Amino acid sequence: QLQASGGGLVQAGDSLRLSCAASGRIFSSMGWFRQAPGKEREFVAAISWSGGMTYYADSVKGRFTISRDNAKNTVYLQMNSLKQDDTAVYYCAADPRPLTTTMRVNMDYRGKGTQVTVSS
Repeated sequence: QLQASGGGLVQAGDSLRLSCAASGRIFSSMGWFRQAPGKEREFVAAISWSGGMTYYADSVKGRFTISRDNAKNTVYLQMNSLKQDDTAVYYCAADPRPLTTTMRVNMDYRGKGTQVTVSS
């Protein structure tokens, strides 16, 4: 089970940190996807077990940072310099397999989302 938290309403330029706690099993790879109203779900970021490998969508590179705490079985998404285009429901995702580029498309497990709204 994946439980995301930390969403909210912020202004453009603000920061927000999302958290996702996993329970029930260990996931080698974890990540975040998002879906804005009327748009397809899109990849945001992913991280390997060690944290040594990370992937980011071009739209968030340099602004978002993914990290994890394996002792807490939790993944984080630090979002800085937020833009209105970042408004979406953010979903935590996880996969028991080692991180590969195919996980930019999908991971085996996905939790309920948390809403992030960025106002102007």
